[in-house]
Amino acid sequence: MGKRVAVTGSSGLIGGALRRHLSDRGDTVLRIVRRDPQGPDEIRWDPARRELDAAALEGVDAVVNLAGVGIGDKRWNPEHKREVERSRTDATGTVAQALVQVAEQAGRQIRLVNASAVGFYGDRGDEVLTEESAPGRDFLAGVVTRWEEATQPAIDAGLSVAWARTGLVMSPDGGAFSPLLLLGKLGLGGPMGTGREWWPWITIVDEVAALTHLIDHDEIVGPVNLVAPMPARQKDIARELGRALHRPAFVPAPRFALRIVIGEFADSIIASQRLEPQVLTSAGFAFEHADLTSAVSWLVR
Repeated sequence: MGKRVAVTGSSGLIGGALRRHLSDRGDTVLRIVRRDPQGPDEIRWDPARRELDAAALEGVDAVVNLAGVGIGDKRWNPEHKREVERSRTDATGTVAQALVQVAEQAGRQIRLVNASAVGFYGDRGDEVLTEESAPGRDFLAGVVTRWEEATQPAIDAGLSVAWARTGLVMSPDGGAFSPLLLLGKLGLGGPMGTGREWWPWITIVDEVAALTHLIDHDEIVGPVNLVAPMPARQKDIARELGRALHRPAFVPAPRFALRIVIGEFADSIIASQRLEPQVLTSAGFAFEHADLTSAVSWLVR
């Protein structure tokens, strides 16, 4: 018998792919939406007002919270940076409190898989990072720390909570990797920053499979790195993409140029994060695209 899974952010790249995958395997997916519900499979919420009907979640086995405005949707300014954090902490706090209410009133414990990000670690050079590594000290590290802390009411109530620290998601359908794919197709791909920065990547196929694994395994709690087991330097990603597309990949984009074009966010794009998915691999999770060559070949197929 399939699970009942409620998903916030279900219209986004990851949320949409997860919703389709869960439905295909026989689960019932409930979409938590900000507009008026258009069917019995939708639940309305207003995270800015901390409103979510706990009673609507009573028959749910797990909630996957993917809500939050796009970090790179706008050029960073004080207001956008506040919204990046507020949209995540408000959404997470709202979900956590609703799950606590279900636990207290209906005696049911619902699994929470909460989105997070590798931005937690900051720019760390060649240091090998696992889920046990300390946080970074930049803006995004602070945001992610407070984002994860917003689940604390659910943890205090004894609920099973996992933080899905997602890396750079490779998908032909959009997302953070989309501009790089477009530049590669135009023959304008090349190293960013020095090119030696480590990028923690994962394909959308493995991202969705890892989230599903977390839904099914509530014994996995705390931080979980959703990244491929073979990290790559940025110049190697650009080179592999150029090879697969039969395009040159030598046009550099140094840090100062990126900062002129996209502002402060450039520092996060070219941060070096040599991550390992220690928790997933220890749990026996099998990646479909474990190495860069297979991932890029799939991406440009």
